[in-house]
Amino acid sequence: MSKMDEIFQTRLERHHDELKWLYMELYDNDSMFAELCTNLYRFYKERRRQLKTRDKEREKNPEWFRKNDMLGMMLYIDQFAGNLKGVKEKLSYLEACQVNCIHLMPFLDSPKEHSDGGYAVADFRKVRADLGTMEDLSELADVCHQKGMNLCMDFVMNHTSEEHEWAVRARKGEGEYMSRYFFYDNQDIPERYEQTVPQVFPTTAPGNFTYLPEIGHYVMTTFYPYQWDLNYGNPRVFNEMMYHFLFFANQGMDIIRIDAVPYIWKELGTSCRNLPQVHSIVRMMRMIGEIVCPSVLLLGEVVMEPEKVVPYFGTVEKPECHMLYNVTTMASTWNCVATKDIRLLKRQMEAVNQLPSAYTFLNYLRCHDDIGWGLDYGFLAQWEMWEAPHKRFLNDYFTGKIPGSVSRGELYNDDPVTQDARFCATTASMCGIESAQETNDPDALQAAIHLDIMLHAYMLTQSGIPMLYSGDEIGQINDYSYKNDPDKASDSRYLHRGKFRWDLAEKRKAKESVQGRVFGALNELERIRRLERVFEASADVWTYDVHNNAILCIVREQAGERFFGIFNFADRPETAWMREEGGYTELLTGKKMELVDIVIPRYGFYWLKKEN
Repeated sequence: MSKMDEIFQTRLERHHDELKWLYMELYDNDSMFAELCTNLYRFYKERRRQLKTRDKEREKNPEWFRKNDMLGMMLYIDQFAGNLKGVKEKLSYLEACQVNCIHLMPFLDSPKEHSDGGYAVADFRKVRADLGTMEDLSELADVCHQKGMNLCMDFVMNHTSEEHEWAVRARKGEGEYMSRYFFYDNQDIPERYEQTVPQVFPTTAPGNFTYLPEIGHYVMTTFYPYQWDLNYGNPRVFNEMMYHFLFFANQGMDIIRIDAVPYIWKELGTSCRNLPQVHSIVRMMRMIGEIVCPSVLLLGEVVMEPEKVVPYFGTVEKPECHMLYNVTTMASTWNCVATKDIRLLKRQMEAVNQLPSAYTFLNYLRCHDDIGWGLDYGFLAQWEMWEAPHKRFLNDYFTGKIPGSVSRGELYNDDPVTQDARFCATTASMCGIESAQETNDPDALQAAIHLDIMLHAYMLTQSGIPMLYSGDEIGQINDYSYKNDPDKASDSRYLHRGKFRWDLAEKRKAKESVQGRVFGALNELERIRRLERVFEASADVWTYDVHNNAILCIVREQAGERFFGIFNFADRPETAWMREEGGYTELLTGKKMELVDIVIPRYGFYWLKKEN
């Protein structure tokens, strides 16, 4: 047995018994499990030498991704640089942004008319033709690795496009392929599902099934009619999707984001969300990765309340995802911007800070998607912030309909029956940069830039991995040109998915420009975060009550060093009522300060470190 084979065998033996137990519990199929193991070895053998070296290095340092030098950016390949070769040519810009984790938004082959932003995959082994090839992807990964960068991609697990080969053959009535989805020849079972399964998009895609008259069957389509849900009760589906996962790992992906993971197991009589079998599947996926490609991380997309998110970390003994999105904190942050009240956010952060420090969240202000107002309305009710009217208030505030609001944006999936909706805009437009430029108001522009920078400083203070959205580093505002594209006009999410403005990026070199002020401030904040020990993942973190509901104060302590991050969400100066002994240094300016009843400018903040 070769040295390489010994490495594989050691990893397999470490996980074999648990992997088989979980697999047999779900499928009770020895031959399919044997096939899975055979293919794990095949993908291991096919893994490039430099990737195996990367595996060994990161096995020795499994905490590599939790270091405070990690900074991510999510971007659309075509909007950012045209294609994969273009991204490779623009890596120097990302290096200037201090980004070392690039999240490529969906790039696999999908139908132009029904792609859902790339989340309706027609071929898991093919890059969208206009973006390049798998060879281009592998080459980009290699260059990123040479530069100390990591590459992340989305893996759409819950469904395929109706144009995927499996779906095409299922539509022809081939039983083997119909069994890979959920097909029913009458309404009985679909109607029973509808009694317990919530609708994801009740306005634009009502119901959870689509009728196919050409074959007289209903097929489950939780998200959109052209996205057919995969049947993970079929071991063939699980095996094949794991082979896709390992294929991507072998292209050089470092982080694989598993999309819509809570939905992947369906069971009649349930909500088809967060079922125990989902955790079995994610746990098996984690073990499969540790056997074949242990340097590859799982990033779970669980857009739900915290008590449903945390279980996807698994346990210390049986971990599942390496990282999870910090969705609720993001929504609570923008609630603070609208209400000028930090109490909900403080409560949310206290809940996160009480979790084991081994749990790693990915933090962000904006992402590629809309913002849903999934807040803790039970908590907000004590101030008479009831769910329906408060959601309307938030949407009215951020669309600029409320007097005094400087935000600009649009609603997504506005439901006239429930009066519920989600919201779309860039960070800069939500902060007021767009409206200030429209009115040519320098005072409003200064306030908007301060708010934008303050929010990023607050995001960088959180424990976990900060993730920027491409364009936010230069204060890029909404792009309304999507309305002129018939393929995009009906989807307001393209408002913040516009082309990256390279002309504006050049202006970042002019310090007094909007771009220069935002870019320069973020760069300095990122530099400080990377150098200061108080930002390490193992630091103790807690919130500090300054007796002012407009000011959030976060304390970080590591190895005897203490840091205070103090953030004013109000559009006027506010006082942080506090009395801390000793002298402090403001890390951005070097100014010496005392923590005694500090006045914070409107939308201002301080990063303060205690002097030894």
